Amino acid sequence: MLRSFLIYLSQAGWAQRMVTGWSFAWNVASRFVAVETNEEAMAVVRKLNAKGINATLDQLGEHTSMAEEAVQSTEQILGILDAIEEADVRAGVSIKLTQIGMGLDSTICRQNLRRILERAQEYKNFVRIDIEDTPYTDITIEAYNAMLANDYSPETVGMAVQSYLYRAEEDTRKMLEDRTRFRLIKGAYKEPPDLAYPKKEDVDANFDLLTKILMDAALAAGSPKVSEDGRIPPIPAIATQDDKRVDFAKQYAKKIELDKEAFEFQMLYGIRRDLQNQLIEEGYQVRVYVPFGTQWYPYFMRRLAERPANLWFFISNFFKK
Repeated sequence: MLRSFLIYLSQAGWAQRMVTGWSFAWNVASRFVAVETNEEAMAVVRKLNAKGINATLDQLGEHTSMAEEAVQSTEQILGILDAIEEADVRAGVSIKLTQIGMGLDSTICRQNLRRILERAQEYKNFVRIDIEDTPYTDITIEAYNAMLANDYSPETVGMAVQSYLYRAEEDTRKMLEDRTRFRLIKGAYKEPPDLAYPKKEDVDANFDLLTKILMDAALAAGSPKVSEDGRIPPIPAIATQDDKRVDFAKQYAKKIELDKEAFEFQMLYGIRRDLQNQLIEEGYQVRVYVPFGTQWYPYFMRRLAERPANLWFFISNFFKK
């Protein structure tokens, strides 16, 4: 019930205006949202790289309402790719297609996406297309497939898959035919029980199943590794802060003798730094998802919905303001 309410608030304009108007809100959000500018983001990535951690950068924003806004978001993403190249850091980019016009017109969205992939291809960098809530699942996959059909390589563009969706296994197996590089996540949107597993244990079981499928596919493809510059990920990116899911992935990789450089763990900025450091010490590849920018409210509210401890941290700061 609480999770559902917080996800509702993440999409409510009145709540966004209220929360972002509180002077202390950014201080709390900055636990999960790195910074606001490209220059500051490069500084964050340099610190992560110094610890042996790669990054994926996401300039927060979603659901543009006008074509001009979609073009502006596209320009901002191009600016991130430029900044990564200039700073020579170990990082790629994540994007949401609703940022660049998917909710407006598929033609506009695909035009903007091609511009982004052209720049990424020029720099030999990688763009991860985030999967959003289910009204956009099919058109997101269609856009991805259209990019492959336009000769963009799976070493330039990849996808994400959410283990709470019933359809996740079928989608994953189909896209693996093209050696798609996947970020495996549990899912952070409110979905109806006819589309998504309502019970945590079922979501976790499907996460482990998808971990096996992705690792098996990586082994069958010759175990492609993280690129030397840290920008292009391997086929499986296991995105979790859950110790049990991490342990399952480590054990299964060992069982099938998948090289530690042929998969990676991805974690959210500001969460489980202890586990990130432990995995690096054990020789695993780690990539941190670094969200930044001024449009932080929806992302922040979804992080509150994920863990009650995050919400109590926010509330305690409210009474200190």
